[in-house]
Amino acid sequence: MAKKKKAPPPEPFARLCLVTPAGLDPEAFAPMLDAVVKAGDVATLFIVSETSNAAELQRIAEALVPVAHANGVAAIVPNDTRLFGRARADGLHVDTGLADLKDAVAALRPDHIVGAGGVTTRHDAMLAAETDCDYIFFGRFDGDTGEQSFDKAFDLAAWWSAVFEIPAIVMGGSSLASVEPAVDAHVEFVALRSAIWNHAAGPVAAVTEANALIAARQAEATE
Repeated sequence: MAKKKKAPPPEPFARLCLVTPAGLDPEAFAPMLDAVVKAGDVATLFIVSETSNAAELQRIAEALVPVAHANGVAAIVPNDTRLFGRARADGLHVDTGLADLKDAVAALRPDHIVGAGGVTTRHDAMLAAETDCDYIFFGRFDGDTGEQSFDKAFDLAAWWSAVFEIPAIVMGGSSLASVEPAVDAHVEFVALRSAIWNHAAGPVAAVTEANALIAARQAEATE
């Protein structure tokens, strides 16, 4: 069984994770990413792509992982252990089933991060936690179609964060304000994609603003 929390989770809540945008050119994107992760606290970069071309995936990861490392940001790639190794990523995100998650945990932990995705029920989450993975991701990387987090994903993340020790990551919405409910619910991490890369003032300003929203909400909670 997943371990239940014995004390409230430590602050800060809702640390920011970034999901790479669709259709990026890695050489052009890398300098922008460097500026973005320097603009505020970013815990994790999820390097995802719609392409199934292995060479292109490797090109993207190999361009972005060093940028993340240079800024103290954990770089995580989905599902592909070969890509993980070649790109020297920090972790592997597994959303292809419990058997694959168990294999990844056995092969990579404790030296590397292994996280669980594809979790859609409380039962799924508890089964994933029994593998001793490092986090559970609620939602989908492309699930920011509304301004706020998808209701079901958020409800699961809030429930999980209130009860269990393994950190939760919830996929945020297309609005930066979607970080605020995550702070209120003490969800450990919130992932943003379009809210950052499509922000009217640019992604650097978006990261700065997202961190300011998180800090302000945390301050309100401690008053």
